[in-house]
Amino acid sequence: MAVVLDTLNERARQRHPEKAHRADSPILPKPAWIRVKAPGPGAFEETSKIVHEGGLHTVCQEASCPNIGECWAVRHATFLIMGDTCTRACAFCDVKTGMPGPLDVQEPEKVADATAKLGLKHVVVTSVDRDDLADGGAAHFAETIRAIRRRSPDTTIEVLTPDFLRKDGALELVVAAKPDVFNHNLETVPSRYLTVRPGARYFHSVRLLQKVKELDPSIFTKSGIMVGLGEERNEILAVMDDLRSADVDFLTIGQYLQPSRKHHEVVRYVRPEEFDDFKTIAFAKGFLMVSSSPLTRSSHHAGDDFARLRAARAAKLGR
Repeated sequence: MAVVLDTLNERARQRHPEKAHRADSPILPKPAWIRVKAPGPGAFEETSKIVHEGGLHTVCQEASCPNIGECWAVRHATFLIMGDTCTRACAFCDVKTGMPGPLDVQEPEKVADATAKLGLKHVVVTSVDRDDLADGGAAHFAETIRAIRRRSPDTTIEVLTPDFLRKDGALELVVAAKPDVFNHNLETVPSRYLTVRPGARYFHSVRLLQKVKELDPSIFTKSGIMVGLGEERNEILAVMDDLRSADVDFLTIGQYLQPSRKHHEVVRYVRPEEFDDFKTIAFAKGFLMVSSSPLTRSSHHAGDDFARLRAARAAKLGR
């Protein structure tokens, strides 16, 4: 008797088909300073209901963010637009990999509606990479910004975009929609790109952030890296210098946490005092705002950090 294996459908069911045959990576036990609270009832459940009833995705869930309990308990969610499937296959990321479906033309209004229902004073919108689209999804980002502005004109908007690699004119579409903060994460140091972020180019990402400032100096720029991926201390300091050369305002540094044995291993857990050291150095190099701790993530405490960022610029300009 012949046995037919439906490998096509089996592949479709896999969250990370490109990692399926990769050798398992070791998993280091988490140290005492990597601890998060389990989500409780109340606001967490209400946030979940609003997100799911709107048919929306969040990076909180899709990227397995460790801070979801804390953030959702205060009705803060980071929206993931353009689907839940990414065209890239980064070694660190838990977002699904594959060929995404068509864009939901109603999604910008859905995000705007959820933003209003959650009462967000500061909203963060990110996306999967959409290399399959001619503009990388830039127009969809811009329409989402405009939809939020129409519905909640007093809400400040932070976007965390892909790199729009080889998408001429894409960045200009997003900047023209005037988000308050433009974030694009470098993720790691240049020497780790081929193994950690193979689909991206380090200096293209730095240039993207620099160009935002050239197009509209009023927009705050932000970027972040993970540590614990095998980088050296001097490489982290060099990344800080590259970002300051691009006039980036806000730097985040957090501990990489391994989603599964098929993902890049955690080479080491960086101690809290090292994060404090990085923060001191980054401020000395001229960043207006720095968030550096084991559990720092791009959108963690984004609203409070934006208020501090705006105050820091005002103080620098003597206003």
